[in-house]
Amino acid sequence: MKKLISIAVLLLALSVCAPVVLAQGTVRSGPDPSTLRDPELEKDSMHNLEVARNYFKLKKAYVASLKRTEEIIAGNPTFTRIDEALFIAGSSSLSLALNKGKQPSSLYISYDGTTKKTLTAEEFREMARDYLTRLVSDYPDSSFRGQAEDALKLAGAKKQ
Repeated sequence: MKKLISIAVLLLALSVCAPVVLAQGTVRSGPDPSTLRDPELEKDSMHNLEVARNYFKLKKAYVASLKRTEEIIAGNPTFTRIDEALFIAGSSSLSLALNKGKQPSSLYISYDGTTKKTLTAEEFREMARDYLTRLVSDYPDSSFRGQAEDALKLAGAKKQ
């Protein structure tokens, strides 16, 4: 009787463990190198995104939100929320082109070599088109795609 109970327990244990073992799959080479992310860089990028989101939505400080998202885009192109960073960067650029928000667009300074330069409305529009087009083309499943397409219509076509 003891032998029969121990065999039944063993069979029960094997039947419970078998799906778990099969769920492990057949991966032999490890994770895809393109998905490896530095946890500290992810944490820093997430902080910058939260600050940029706050500047963008609550404070209407589009220069500050654009600068924060540019830092993310340049420093961590594999960031898990890069689509949102692209959306905020594009929308902030478009808002600056339309002279919206609480910060004047002249606060955004770009550098051409050693020369400081402020951007024109058309340069902000071009920047907005670049960020939003990148979002739409590179991240077609993004939840921000619809808003980005609407913003692209507002940004208009490129002037030649």
